[in-house]
Amino acid sequence: MATPLAASSDATPQRRLGRSTVAVLTGFIVIVVLSVGVDQVLHSLAVYPPWGQPMYDPTLNALALSYRIVISVLGCYITARLAPRAPMRHALILGAIGVVVSAAGTFAAVGKNLGPTWYPVALILVSLPCAWLGGRLYAARHDRR
Repeated sequence: MATPLAASSDATPQRRLGRSTVAVLTGFIVIVVLSVGVDQVLHSLAVYPPWGQPMYDPTLNALALSYRIVISVLGCYITARLAPRAPMRHALILGAIGVVVSAAGTFAAVGKNLGPTWYPVALILVSLPCAWLGGRLYAARHDRR
């Protein structure tokens, strides 16, 4: 029969893994929902062309990149905030997921010719810096308390 101490130490890594997964998943969901939400608003206001049509205007692509950067930093901040420990590591894991998702999006966008190639490549390149900044902002705010 396991002692209470042994049982609690066995449950802690599982609980931490669950909390880590929730932290990263929550940050990811925040990024996706807010990004698609802002996209939808801009499509509805006819700032962007209708869904599925190419968007070659560099100003519009820069606009999309700028709010995606802000949203990504926010999502990584939230991930760091929810992390059971090692907040920067959790933020960077989300950033690595962003690199993979952005790379997949780059192949899809280039294959469908939805706009300039620089935009999805830029999304790949900013993923880890945004994650680092989100984690750093959390650490700076947390350290002041």
